[in-house]
Amino acid sequence: MSNKAGHQARKRFGQNFLHDPGVIEQIIRAINPRPDDAIVEIGPGLGALTEEILAVNPRLQVVELDRDLIPVLRTKFFNYPEFRIHEADALKFDFSQLMVDRPLRIIGNLPYNISTPLIFHLLAQAGVVQDMHFMLQKEVVQRMAAVPGDNNYGRLGIMTQYFCRVQPLFEVGPGAFRPAPKVDSAIVRLVPHETLPHPARDLTTLQAVVRTAFNARRKTLRKALGGMVSVAQLQSLGINDGLRPENLGLADYVAIADLLVEEKGHVTDAVKEVSDD
Repeated sequence: MSNKAGHQARKRFGQNFLHDPGVIEQIIRAINPRPDDAIVEIGPGLGALTEEILAVNPRLQVVELDRDLIPVLRTKFFNYPEFRIHEADALKFDFSQLMVDRPLRIIGNLPYNISTPLIFHLLAQAGVVQDMHFMLQKEVVQRMAAVPGDNNYGRLGIMTQYFCRVQPLFEVGPGAFRPAPKVDSAIVRLVPHETLPHPARDLTTLQAVVRTAFNARRKTLRKALGGMVSVAQLQSLGINDGLRPENLGLADYVAIADLLVEEKGHVTDAVKEVSDD
């Protein structure tokens, strides 16, 4: 609890309020906000980062779900008339509506209990984003940056790297928060690719292939993707069907998805079933 603001952190919102001045300064240096940036903060909480950003960029916009925090923020930052608060669930929020004349710079100490679906929601809107800086559970950042063969490699890393360059910046210990979480945290920078390095013909098909593969990550590809892709199809792409899902790179998964798009009639139902899960 913060004695200053009198707000009890809520577990259902995954709230852990950042309070360490040194960590806050380090995050602000990493973001490097400028007065003309279109910055959006997700989950400002008690305004630790908000305060520092507003000092540079008074047009900051924030998205906050906890209605009890709205008056706290309005009172604390009443002297910034251009400061805008959107009372909304970031998981359902259309960030593209905030872009006017320049791409968005999105920042936030994301609730760890919804971080993965929220990242996927934001990746779907990467076209309106300049960059993103997030505080996440350290293991989530490791998964986002993982490469083939890494134990952390999986669907989150593949799809994040499809859209963005992933740069882990630094780790943050539990003591930087109130209440202290039971896990270590890390700051990550995501920069959307200007040109996708491996564009898929159909993103839904790619997502379905990756999801299906990693739902059976301990099995060989011939078994993990057995309901979608034949051994002959994998071999036609030069892919060893005896490998496991964690051994393939992004380009391989795009190649499989593109092959399925070419042969629509054979896999349409399988792709649709997985995509609707």
